[in-house]
Amino acid sequence: MLIERIYDEDLAQASYLIGCQARGEAIVVDGRRDIAVYQDLAAKNGMKIVAVTETHIHADYLSGTRELAAATGAKIYVSGEGGPDWQYEFDGERLYDGDTITLGNISIKAVHTPGHTPEHLSFLVTDGAFSDKPGYLLSGDFVFSGDLGRPDLLDEAAGGVDTRFEGAKQLFASLREKFLTLPDYVQVHPAHGAGSACGKALGAIPSSTVGYERLYAWWGPYLAANDEQGFIDELLDGQPDAHAYFGRMKRENRVGPDVMGERTPLPELSTETVATGLAKDTLTFIDTRSHGEVHEGTVARSLNVPDGKSVASYGAWVVNPETDKNPLVLLAKDQEQAMDMWDHLVRVGIDNVAGYLTGIDGLPTYTPKLIQPEELDGFDAAMVLDVRNKTEHKAGHVPGSYQLSGGRVMWHLDELPAGGTIVSYCQSGVRNSVAASALRRAGYDVVELDGSYAAWNARQNSVPAA
Repeated sequence: MLIERIYDEDLAQASYLIGCQARGEAIVVDGRRDIAVYQDLAAKNGMKIVAVTETHIHADYLSGTRELAAATGAKIYVSGEGGPDWQYEFDGERLYDGDTITLGNISIKAVHTPGHTPEHLSFLVTDGAFSDKPGYLLSGDFVFSGDLGRPDLLDEAAGGVDTRFEGAKQLFASLREKFLTLPDYVQVHPAHGAGSACGKALGAIPSSTVGYERLYAWWGPYLAANDEQGFIDELLDGQPDAHAYFGRMKRENRVGPDVMGERTPLPELSTETVATGLAKDTLTFIDTRSHGEVHEGTVARSLNVPDGKSVASYGAWVVNPETDKNPLVLLAKDQEQAMDMWDHLVRVGIDNVAGYLTGIDGLPTYTPKLIQPEELDGFDAAMVLDVRNKTEHKAGHVPGSYQLSGGRVMWHLDELPAGGTIVSYCQSGVRNSVAASALRRAGYDVVELDGSYAAWNARQNSVPAA
């Protein structure tokens, strides 16, 4: 048996390819939409992808289940659990608690583990060539290394009302009745790692065991004492802000993401074409440089989505494909870089990319306004906006600042002043530059705090008390 973990650092998301080497067949679990990585891995191991499935209706990325099935002819399996309000709306065989997918000597048993979401499945894997007992659990967003999938996400991002309490109760029951009934040696392979907003304290370790989590995870003592209320209270306390785009992911994943098919390589566009499109507002320019470079001059009304490990996350903060219909133009050094960034963007459903440019010369430019920490006290700001998470804000912030995390700003413009100047900041300046660029494009007068909270706090600590 082969188990391969494919990890996306951008979204802190893990998908898995499980293969029977004797039969040459493989299944992909929780795949993403840029599917070449799975096809290449299967080919490398002489396997054919014959099945695709997912643990639940995801909120943080757009599922590649339908994309893979269309490309490979694989059979789709999805959860049929959760009741009528949590049914997938696209074709695929429904899995219920106890149902099994068989690949040669491998059996993959669906285990209904609600709590993070009502329809959530985990997959218990048995390598029949080695043992008749299960040895592995793909736990999805149920159990992470050191943490659990948050039950409040439906409230935070999908329009639910107080579903967190029932979800927390379901998580407690799923742990007690499903997870903790497994042998301690069963390996646990979760769908997320550190940095994901699907939990509050996810570990960076890629896998764990039932026994280790039973003994050392924060929730272990509550289960040992059968203390449901204590478990619920701690589980719901201090969860991070959920990105607003999660609601769109939920809707699209339930209906079934569009199948893109083979994508044509992005063309390099002419400066004249892009300049005309910007003037007519039929194109949107994405400046992919660092915030430091952007602060020295960028394209007018462009969005800053810095290239690196967070292209998908930041892209979804500032581009909403449901309302933003302009094709995007990426700033990239070459086609390879542009295609890599596009791969990240399609993971969150941002498909409409027209091409790329290698520089900004010849385009209308703008220099973002900055304010130094020492100037802030005397500045007439309509609002000082903290775009960090609420937990960061709680730990320390500029006095009088208003917290609205960067992943929620563009969905909550009604919380911002209608006029005047907004001074914005994050921790170091990266997230702030992303959010500020979107606010400027939307017509707000935004001044960024240079160096953000780190610089402001350093100055506070260095200024002698009067």
